[in-house]
Amino acid sequence: MNLVNLKDSSDKVSFSEAVKKGLGKHQGLYFPEQITPFENIEEIIALPFVERSIRVLKQLIGDEMPDDLLNKIVSTAFQFGAPLVEVTDDIYSLELFHGPTLAFKDFGGRFMAQTLANISEGQPITILTATSGDTGAAVAHAFYGIENIQVVILYPKGKISPLQAKLFTTLGGNIHTVAIESDFDDCQHLVKAAFDDPDVREGLHLNSANSINISRLFAQVCYYFEAIAQLPKEQHDKAVFSVPSGNFGNLTAGIIAKSLGLPIKRFIAATNSNDTVPRYLQTGEWSPKQTVATISNAMDVSQPNNWPRIEALIEQGYIDKTCLIGEGVDEEYTQVAMRQLASLGYVSEPHAAIGYRSLSRSLEEGEVGIFLGTAHPAKFRETVENVLGQPISLPQPLADCVGKPEFSVEIENSYVALKSHLFSILK
Repeated sequence: MNLVNLKDSSDKVSFSEAVKKGLGKHQGLYFPEQITPFENIEEIIALPFVERSIRVLKQLIGDEMPDDLLNKIVSTAFQFGAPLVEVTDDIYSLELFHGPTLAFKDFGGRFMAQTLANISEGQPITILTATSGDTGAAVAHAFYGIENIQVVILYPKGKISPLQAKLFTTLGGNIHTVAIESDFDDCQHLVKAAFDDPDVREGLHLNSANSINISRLFAQVCYYFEAIAQLPKEQHDKAVFSVPSGNFGNLTAGIIAKSLGLPIKRFIAATNSNDTVPRYLQTGEWSPKQTVATISNAMDVSQPNNWPRIEALIEQGYIDKTCLIGEGVDEEYTQVAMRQLASLGYVSEPHAAIGYRSLSRSLEEGEVGIFLGTAHPAKFRETVENVLGQPISLPQPLADCVGKPEFSVEIENSYVALKSHLFSILK
């Protein structure tokens, strides 16, 4: 399968090349030239999770990767489940936080790490990525200790939860963490600037593990199939997914799943106060505002990098724009939703609560709602305890890292400062 640069149609690459390069010319995103739906979708849905995921990824990647290699990569990456948990009679949470770093990004991070490790042929690689919270931990743990791969993670100083930070700033080794004195959007801009700099891109063999990397995106498609597989067959085409959205990789993956023939009725792009996309869907005007800090910090993104992929899916006719709506949820209603879920016996962190709030407001009679539980509540322990007024215990992966020393360095929001730091630690 060919992947094409959405900013330069002459820039076409294989899946392996797209994984290695991350970004194309002019900071363009790679995307499939064509998505071919399954002819036997219910047969695919009926398969076990790992076997089904192999089939889904092969449908997207094509014959480029040998079956035995793809089987090995998927079997190693997907060693945990994604249970669909009933919250009310017609609303479920798809819990995506049962991996090693307790967040949905474990799926994409581990698949990308295993893919790169198997296709890089021992060549040195530097992963440079930005995180608004969960990407950092997922990428760090997925690549930790892999030979010939160095990882540099930028994150906004003081704007992710302390426990989120502990999961990736305490590893050391080939994992290098940098706190930037700004917000996540500026961290992304620094990553893009590095990819635009030939000295850094070529000299350090750069790659990115953000959801801009096609391998992470493809991996996330698999758990939408898993969600539908856990519903009764008669409900498959009634499913409405509410996706807590920041950089919009998660929603993009869901729309790809629908493009493959998965019988999803519609989607809700659920954001916090950084509501660029909901406003765009309502008015047709793309007008990002200054990013504001919220308790759902992983979604504090005003200029989502993956939105061009969703635009491409709509423009190329894979989905009808009418099956996508946007909903912005402010801080007050995020907390209201957390309390509502707790009253139903379900403890949630802010991001999933936004998904629930958006879903409960728009779900129509006869529909089945699924909101994505993107992180374990304990990763936002202080916020959850403050909002709910009750203590929550730490799962083992978090408890293990609480007392460990952190290895981060702090630098100003300056590309010159970042470039100097990169060469000082990697050359």
